[in-house]
Amino acid sequence: DGLAAFRTFLKSEFSEENVEFWLACEDFKKTKSSTKITSKAQKIYSDFIEVDAPKEINIDFQTKTHISQNISEPTLSCFDDAQRLIYSLMAKDSFPRFLRSEAYKELVKKQQSGNQKRWLPFL
Repeated sequence: DGLAAFRTFLKSEFSEENVEFWLACEDFKKTKSSTKITSKAQKIYSDFIEVDAPKEINIDFQTKTHISQNISEPTLSCFDDAQRLIYSLMAKDSFPRFLRSEAYKELVKKQQSGNQKRWLPFL
């Protein structure tokens, strides 16, 4: 529920690509097959990294260039620097705003009422 509420919040701020990129990287790091590593890396690159990508993330030129130079022979760690930057951006910027948002307040209310019902089945 929390992830869904955070994604909805990011969508309302036109920055949902950040959490989508982070989740895509987490999935990518679990890839075992070398052919899938290449195809998944290419998909992440075309969706989030390359210039004018449909969900282009905001990372520095140096990080973007490093990924671009190494995408032809990707490793499971090829997006680590970019993923760290995006995580930091969300942690310092988006997430604190989310914690002050109505979406978060509604989530907390829902969780609290759900917990009360579990403990008091007659409610």
